[in-house]
Amino acid sequence: MAGIVVATGFLFNFVARGVIDTFMVFILPLEAEFAWSRSTLTGVYSAYLIVAGLVSPLAGTLVDRWGPRWTYGLGLIVLAGGMGAASMTTALWQIYLFHGICGGIAAACLGIVPAAALIGRWFDRKLSLAIAFAYAGFGSGILVIVPLTQGLIDADGWRAAYRSLSLLLAALLPVLLILPWGRIARGNPVLMAGRHASAEEGDGSTTPSPSAARRQGWTIASAARTPEFWLLVQCFFFTACSTYSVVVQTVSFLVDEGYPPLKAAFAFGASGMLSVVGVLCSGWLAARQGFRFTVTLSFTATLIGILALLCFSFAPVGPLVLVYVLAFGVSQGARGPVISTLSARIFARGQVGAIFGTIFMTMSFGSALGAWITGFLHDLTGDYRAAFLFSAASVLGAVSPFWYSSRLRNPAPLPWPKVTVTQGKTNT
Repeated sequence: MAGIVVATGFLFNFVARGVIDTFMVFILPLEAEFAWSRSTLTGVYSAYLIVAGLVSPLAGTLVDRWGPRWTYGLGLIVLAGGMGAASMTTALWQIYLFHGICGGIAAACLGIVPAAALIGRWFDRKLSLAIAFAYAGFGSGILVIVPLTQGLIDADGWRAAYRSLSLLLAALLPVLLILPWGRIARGNPVLMAGRHASAEEGDGSTTPSPSAARRQGWTIASAARTPEFWLLVQCFFFTACSTYSVVVQTVSFLVDEGYPPLKAAFAFGASGMLSVVGVLCSGWLAARQGFRFTVTLSFTATLIGILALLCFSFAPVGPLVLVYVLAFGVSQGARGPVISTLSARIFARGQVGAIFGTIFMTMSFGSALGAWITGFLHDLTGDYRAAFLFSAASVLGAVSPFWYSSRLRNPAPLPWPKVTVTQGKTNT
């Protein structure tokens, strides 16, 4: 059953990320047909990221309270409907609504927030590797779905491509209905029993009512009062800034520099596929060499990829694209399993889905900023060099928490929140 949980996380990450990131290959045909500016179009992707962030805590809460069947079902229906409606776009607000807002709702309900919450109920020692497998769905979806969509656009136009995506998503509904969601949601009985065993562990964390702490554990409010929460927020926010100030416009940048559109889409897809290697290796490496070593290594590769694109803007030669694909691709998404693992482990005695959803929300704000600022700087300067420099600077902000603080290196679950009794009420 644990394998089914991981496979489910992989499948829906594959679908959500692959379909939503097809917007990269819709930018140029939409620009050509409607004469919308590049920054206006990248705003659609920023809208998706903001909505995904805002909805992520709700998605985590839905998993905790209503269960995964409703959460995943809602996400798949919204995504299929949004892609179908986007095929009939005639005005800018429609593409914002159907690809941006609907995509954001779907990403929150289908993505890593519910996957990490559910996987955390089945794994402990191998949690980072299990989450890494679920994260691998991101890169796989990009590799398969984005070039496929580019081919559909080349063959029949962007409206037909949107309709095809909608039909493929609708075909997944029967698969969703037959999955054993009840068993998945209950988790590993031994593991869950151990986590919710008596809080009287001699750690001094409960006073005077350990039973109340066990019932509630860590909440969003209490987690936000810990330094661990904000260290994770800093890392996720700046990671997203550095990544999305590059990936959203990669295809457009390469085409502007003379690359054929289909080859540009495959380069983007290949970098996404290599992220599968990165996330799996990061899960394995984190368990053996520690989180700081793993994160630092991955950010070094990210920086090399960014600098390769910057150099390509001055000297557009093929080997630089290869360097970008290899370095940026392998590191893309490699921090996700680390942050997800840290969040699931640190706040294991509490509302894991809701807390991670809140941390993920701040990452989405960083993603939205990165995606928007790329288009803005392009319109302002006429090229992408300033955006690449912004991305490189964001790398430093992302990696620094693992060097100036020791709290993220190999943390254990936080003890149960302290309980106080005031006027007959128990509070954490």
